[in-house]
Amino acid sequence: MTAIGSYFKIGPARLFVHLAVLLIVIVWLIPTLGIFVSALRDKDQIVVSGWWTAFVGSTQTAAVRLGTPDQQKQEGANYVITGNVLEGQTGRAVKAFGNRIQQPAAFKAGETADFGDGETLQINSDGSYRYVKNAAFSPDERPKRIYASVSAPPEFTMQNYNTVLTGEGIGQSFINSLTVTIPATIIPILIAAFAAYALSWMEFPGRGLLIALVVGLIVVPLQMSLIPLLRLYNEIGNLLGQPSKTYPGIWLAHTAFGMPLAIYLLRAYIAGLPKEIIESARVDGASDFEIFVRIVLPLSFPALASFAIFQFLWVWNDLLVAMVFLGTDKDHLVLTGSLNALLGSRGGNWEILTASAFVTIIVPLLVFFGLQRYLVRGLLAGSVKGG
Repeated sequence: MTAIGSYFKIGPARLFVHLAVLLIVIVWLIPTLGIFVSALRDKDQIVVSGWWTAFVGSTQTAAVRLGTPDQQKQEGANYVITGNVLEGQTGRAVKAFGNRIQQPAAFKAGETADFGDGETLQINSDGSYRYVKNAAFSPDERPKRIYASVSAPPEFTMQNYNTVLTGEGIGQSFINSLTVTIPATIIPILIAAFAAYALSWMEFPGRGLLIALVVGLIVVPLQMSLIPLLRLYNEIGNLLGQPSKTYPGIWLAHTAFGMPLAIYLLRAYIAGLPKEIIESARVDGASDFEIFVRIVLPLSFPALASFAIFQFLWVWNDLLVAMVFLGTDKDHLVLTGSLNALLGSRGGNWEILTASAFVTIIVPLLVFFGLQRYLVRGLLAGSVKGG
């Protein structure tokens, strides 16, 4: 109690930060867990109950018909039809039943329902029933329709993922997204790292102007440059006799859009490296290229990893740039484009949409958790020292 009391007394700001982080984690985790659980359930369960009930089962209202008149047996003055409404359905149980859709749970399981005119029905929890009339069932009489409230145990299946990856084209789109994202993350990092080193440790005319230009380009919306850049791509493609909507084209587009932020973040970090290390290397006769490759790059890994997270997540979740610079044909459609198409064609199939959504977020999650330990270090290290 003393330790807890001192914690509350000494660090209220820290407590507030921890509670805020916990709240953010919960707000983020609950929808993600819901998507994951829903993707493992079948369509009927998703319709009748929320994902939070997946581990305790669900209750569904089912319309069933009793046996046909040729199954009747005479017992004294009564005629009886017996059977089971849950035939072939293991693990399910009848909780209640009724003869009207407005009251599907009018009678509890095991209770004898009196429908009048000498007609009674008893349905047990295991689905077995006994339908009795005081007169013979007519051969032309249709089997009686009954509504039963049936409880189903928790059921999970991988069929949704199988459908998504094989039958919905998501598998090909997944590969297309990787083909776009990986080079579009590596290329700007390589170029921006060289530029950041030059703007941090090399003296040349116009360096301050270039830094100001980079900062200014960060605030320019990419939507303003989409059409002019696409027209430029088309003109170059016509000049070379090549289609403009290709993978190299979208790699260059994402590189251009991500370059200002990459240079800004990496320069802030590289400029904060100890000046003595750079000067000692120059005294020893090392060139700028050798200093960059052997000293700056290894020390700048946290900054490189932090930008890689930003760039990868942005490119992976991008839809607008991909549709403009790559197109929407099946061989080039990225994952976000396929999900957008599913929203139109499968808007009511939540089991397909949730499985598709989880396939989409699994790769960014792996990237983030794999590099997150470098994120804060890479973003804040440059704020301590300036170059």
